[in-house]
Amino acid sequence: METAAPTAPRSRPTQTLTSDALLDAVLTSLNDDKAEEIVQIDLRGKTQMADHMVIASGRSSRQVAAMSEKLAERVKETFGLTVRMEGKDSGDWVLIDAGDVIVHVFRPEVREFYQLEKMWLPAGSV
Repeated sequence: METAAPTAPRSRPTQTLTSDALLDAVLTSLNDDKAEEIVQIDLRGKTQMADHMVIASGRSSRQVAAMSEKLAERVKETFGLTVRMEGKDSGDWVLIDAGDVIVHVFRPEVREFYQLEKMWLPAGSV
C-alpha cells in the first residue's frame, strides 16, 4: 500500500493586509536589505492603480534583484500575497506590483535616467 508523501504546511499570513501595513512591510524589507534613497509617494486621490509607490536604489544589478526577490518572499510570508514582478532577470529596474503598493527598485544610473519621482511628487519636492 502506497502512502502519499506529506505535503508542506501552507504558510498563513501573520498580519492583516491593509495598504498601510503593506507599505510598512515594504519599507522595512528595503531598509533591512540596505536599499538607498528610499522615497515613498502617497498615490491616494491621484490614481486608482495603488495607494502607495515606493522607489529605491540598489548599488548593483545583483543587489537590485536580491532585494526584490527578498521583498516578494517577505510579503508572501507576512500577508499570504503573491506579488507580480518584472525586470528581475536584468536587475536594472525591477517593478514589484503588490496591489496597493507599487515598488520600483533601480540601479542608480537607471533611476536617474527615468526620474519617476518627478512624475509623481508635487513640484519642488524632488
